[in-house]
Amino acid sequence: MRAVVVAAPASGSGKTTVATGLVGALRRVGHRVAPFKVGPDYIDPGYHGLAAGRPGRNLDPVLVGAQRVVPLYRHGAQGCDLAVVEGVMGLFDGRIEQDHSGPVAEGSTAQVAALLGAPVVLVVDARGHSQSLAALLHGFATFDSGVRLGGVILNRVGSERHDQVLRAACDRVGLPVLGSLPRMADLEVPSRHLGLIPAVEHGAAATAAVAAMTDLVAAHVDLPAIAALARSSVTGPAWDPAEAVRGLEGAGEISAGEEPLIAVAGGPAFTFGYAEHRELLVAAGARVVVFDPLHDELPTGTAGLVLPGGFPEEHAAELAANSGLLRAVAEAARHGMPVHAECAGLLYLTRSLDGHPMAGVVEADAAFGPRLTLGYRDAVALADSPLWRAGERVRGHEFHRTCLVSAPPRSPAWGWLGSAGERVREGALSGNVHASYLHTHPAGNPEAVVRFGTAAARFASSRALG
Repeated sequence: MRAVVVAAPASGSGKTTVATGLVGALRRVGHRVAPFKVGPDYIDPGYHGLAAGRPGRNLDPVLVGAQRVVPLYRHGAQGCDLAVVEGVMGLFDGRIEQDHSGPVAEGSTAQVAALLGAPVVLVVDARGHSQSLAALLHGFATFDSGVRLGGVILNRVGSERHDQVLRAACDRVGLPVLGSLPRMADLEVPSRHLGLIPAVEHGAAATAAVAAMTDLVAAHVDLPAIAALARSSVTGPAWDPAEAVRGLEGAGEISAGEEPLIAVAGGPAFTFGYAEHRELLVAAGARVVVFDPLHDELPTGTAGLVLPGGFPEEHAAELAANSGLLRAVAEAARHGMPVHAECAGLLYLTRSLDGHPMAGVVEADAAFGPRLTLGYRDAVALADSPLWRAGERVRGHEFHRTCLVSAPPRSPAWGWLGSAGERVREGALSGNVHASYLHTHPAGNPEAVVRFGTAAARFASSRALG
């Protein structure tokens, strides 16, 4: 399986445009392309998936552990002949740690490229660059011997003369120019406070944007050169959800024919999720049904509820209008149904969101706030729940611009130390409900998925007996 990693010197250089267009253009000429995104980002993989015709997946060493990156890559690339991996931020940017001294930060694009043994194509925003581009490229090419730059794609080039000057700078450091994209202001995909608008919400416009990115890359990038450059040195087995859950606490407890139905919220308001989550739930013995809280009822027979992340603040009025579902969720939680809610899910379970009534399971109110909360967290479970045992340590990621504006819940789910050493208590536990702003990656925590599945099976049995 060959791969190419699309990186950049800094955020905003056009990685998503190039990576998405590259996936679509390579697919158009006959390649079976597996798309990946470095880091915890949920939005870019949606556009990758549209371009590839298969799910976009994440590779995040921080959330799943470096040892799982290659197996997850091989799992996501099955049936394909080429992989395109979009990086995160700048090539060497990753988790910020006070004691970090090495050139490659944990969770960085450089770390993932080294783990995959794949070459990096550096996307450079050409605006403002001239001959000095050679010095920038020299620095990125020599900063870490474990990362190999295979070439450059110039983005937002202003003119033919500008292109000639930039190509000469690339020649000076021995890096081939694999593409040169002109400035196209009308190609920008609309964004909001957390980045691009998810493809599910953007609808037909997202499909049109992906087609435009594909056309742009197909016209201005040397696709045969990209395919010839792609390499990967990985070996070993692919990640297998059935193998991941084998032998874990609760694995095998669900009898054949008695699979509990776990409802997973989807649609425009709940777009943040990992493909491996549903695969692990099925491997643990559950049946998974996706529903849209904007319009749908709670699926008949639901024994467990997953409310993932998303943008409920953009759809609060519509969510509130589906009052029957809100009452059903509150009633199910009151009767002990296991509920796993992350970020958007937490907001959905509060009493109100920006003044709109929600389910009222969590005794708090929420509102859109002035500040973005962003970063990895080393969290400790503060009490037992359907997913975690008290004292278990978990790596998660916060990514939200809402906040709880009333008193914090009496039973927080997580504890961690803040950047200044302060104690942070976050999330809410209530009965079999685990609600939090913290996003976790199920592939890094398969035991939590198995426990949730078995908790749903027990709830289904108790409901049948009762």
